[in-house]
Amino acid sequence: MTYPSAPQTPPPYATQPPPRRQRRLVNLPYVTYFMIASCVVVYLAQIIFQAGYGTDLLAQFGDKNNAAILQGQYWRFFTPMWLHGSILHIGFNMYALLIFGNNLERFYGHFRFLLLYILGGFAGNVVSFMMSPAQSLGASTAIFGLIAAQGVFIYQNREMIRNSRALLINTILIAGINLVLGLSPGIDNWGHLGGLIGGLAFAWSAGPVWEQTGQFGPRTAPRSTSRVVLVAIGVFIVFSALAALKILTH
Repeated sequence: MTYPSAPQTPPPYATQPPPRRQRRLVNLPYVTYFMIASCVVVYLAQIIFQAGYGTDLLAQFGDKNNAAILQGQYWRFFTPMWLHGSILHIGFNMYALLIFGNNLERFYGHFRFLLLYILGGFAGNVVSFMMSPAQSLGASTAIFGLIAAQGVFIYQNREMIRNSRALLINTILIAGINLVLGLSPGIDNWGHLGGLIGGLAFAWSAGPVWEQTGQFGPRTAPRSTSRVVLVAIGVFIVFSALAALKILTH
């Protein structure tokens, strides 16, 4: 199972805010709230099935299980993001999702943030499938994708973010500490690493970038929806190809 530790500190964005009429930020992180709510609902269903049938049927049919994936159950590259193994597991993950998602979605926008989250989780499960025979579940693959995206956002906008160097170091430390803690038994660290790589790959070319516009301050530089979609498709194809290579060479 995947049991990441909670982030050590919240990821504040100490920015130089552009004027409201030029800066396009979403008001509420609806995708973040939906992911948290859906994970909680699924976990309650897991508890109900466990109590009623003596086994966690949702985890049985949805966790990352290499043998099942090799038999054609490819949905298992996605469904582990909604499954958790204990109250502490889901508690840590949902806290981390709230902390990182709350700020990041406001800058990414709902659609781009959703792509980031799903691709991070997918990439994490693919790398885990390739590198680890153990069954695993949890949203931390996607959350590590958010951590990578936060680091990319700070780095690419470092000239317009106060204390950007300290914030970037803090983000790297959070990722590093959690990867080290992930070496403990029972934690799918390959999934964490894959989530980082997937989030980094998407965020670098599709994440929001600010540009200086003189007296009006910074504003979001154009990265079109078509570009975002093409990058998402590219990341998906790359990790799908890696999974296919593993399946074909098994």
